Amino acid sequence: PHPPTPPTPPPNHPPPPPSPYFYYYYYYFSFFFYFFFVLLLFLVLCVCVLVVGAFALAVTGMEKLEWLSRFVDQTPGDREVGGKPRQVPGVCWSRVNPSTPPNPELILWSNEMADKLNLARGHVSVLGGGSVVDGMQPYAQRYGGHQFGNWAHQLGDGRAITLGEVKLPGEVLELQLKGAGTTPYSRFADGKAVLRSSIREFLCSEAMFHLNVPTTRALSLVTTGEMVVRDVMYDGNPAPEIGAVVCRVAPSFIRFGSFQIHTADGNYDTLRQLLEHTIKNHFPQHSVADDNAPINWLTHVAQQTAIMISHWMRVGFVHGVMNTDNMSIHGLTIDYGPYGWLEDYDTNWTPNTTDASRGRYRYGQQPQIGAWNIARLAESIAPLMDDVELLYKVLENYDTKYVESQNSMWSKKLGIEDFSENDESLIVELNAILQEVETDMTIFFRLLSSIASPEITHLADAFYNPENIPREKWNIWLNKWWDRVDGEPNRDKMNNANPKYVLRSWMAQLAIDAAEEGDYSICEELYQLLKNPYSEQPEFEEKWFKKRPEWARHRVGCSMLSCSS
Repeated sequence: PHPPTPPTPPPNHPPPPPSPYFYYYYYYFSFFFYFFFVLLLFLVLCVCVLVVGAFALAVTGMEKLEWLSRFVDQTPGDREVGGKPRQVPGVCWSRVNPSTPPNPELILWSNEMADKLNLARGHVSVLGGGSVVDGMQPYAQRYGGHQFGNWAHQLGDGRAITLGEVKLPGEVLELQLKGAGTTPYSRFADGKAVLRSSIREFLCSEAMFHLNVPTTRALSLVTTGEMVVRDVMYDGNPAPEIGAVVCRVAPSFIRFGSFQIHTADGNYDTLRQLLEHTIKNHFPQHSVADDNAPINWLTHVAQQTAIMISHWMRVGFVHGVMNTDNMSIHGLTIDYGPYGWLEDYDTNWTPNTTDASRGRYRYGQQPQIGAWNIARLAESIAPLMDDVELLYKVLENYDTKYVESQNSMWSKKLGIEDFSENDESLIVELNAILQEVETDMTIFFRLLSSIASPEITHLADAFYNPENIPREKWNIWLNKWWDRVDGEPNRDKMNNANPKYVLRSWMAQLAIDAAEEGDYSICEELYQLLKNPYSEQPEFEEKWFKKRPEWARHRVGCSMLSCSS
């Protein structure tokens, strides 16, 4: 049987009154609920304030940086500010202000460089030119140089303007804008740069750093919103291009030519002041006390230059314009113009069409040009010395250091534990066979580190035409090498010396083509890819680990470059 149905309450019957404890518990729990809610909100706000405060301390604006002006303060300068291009004898710099761009836009940004400088992303008005913050004393440096072996006298920063030096924990870095307007050293040019050359400089600066090649760095690339007329190949076909400015970073931008110009002018007082400034601020372990002091400094510069060029040879880099005004006293790769990487292993190749007939700066001659440039730097210091015969030691030290660096480099590329004199013949033979047919340098050495037996078939992908591979010669050499390493090459050494990815000219050109249409995705992709050039990165292999495409063989910007690049 069902339980009885409860009686239906009469209509409009009021509910029973709540228990007297109801209000007590209601107010009790309400109080604690709101109390803890407010407390939680307070704690969240505190955390936010701490995070924002920490971020503000970590990343600051340009005006918050500690700016120095040591170069301007310690060396003679031009009395006139700005002005038309002109001869400015007896000085190291001229004050200038960057040109204000009509519509600057930040396109590329190096987070790594920004982190080092403690900068947040942005600062377009400064990095695009125009704005100058407190502490900056912008200037263009005066220097001379030998261009393609001929003395060119006054050159200087024709399209580069240093904003100043930034003091950081343990180091000081100079920030310089390339393409920010005319200076007294612009000669007949406009002091501007274009997107094409700026992309090449930004990407290559950062790529070289991650290849462990000594280099200047890049912080940013800003388009200016104006068109700049350039004749890409100097063949009478000028055309408007997108304007851009790169901010590049280095301990300083002092060059071999910075000293040469004062010796050529006979301004030995200025020469001495520049040398004293350079050694005091950038090489404090050296001095100018006597004849041996500058020799020790020059030897250091020579050795660092030898190491840098040895790295170029290791990765197949060709600078393209090794004039003395493009040689850093810090042994850093500087001024990325008509550079390139070897596609096929041709030691006589240079990417610079201006040098095509002579090949002065071809890949295989870069070590010798380094020595020639060191000799010119040593000559420029000679007027400050009593015994100039001591300068020969500098060249001897360059040669010794380069040979030492090359031997170390080849032992790493070939996975040899300890280099010996007997290995020289193995390397000479390798260099000869590599040049018999078109052989991709980067792919060849990367594949060499992974083969399981000394058979040329394992390396077939490195050849442009597999049908004409000199197989017998290769198998003979591979067996000699295999015996030398006892069938167990040091593969870690090889993979850390032979990059899988480098900034080939056709890769940069693809990025430029897209960027000129407003698409910067390839620039960003290459920037990220080249942060890890020795890693496998299989997701990029099909697209970027391959030989030069046929369309790039004779294309301007890929196989042919000029100083306008």
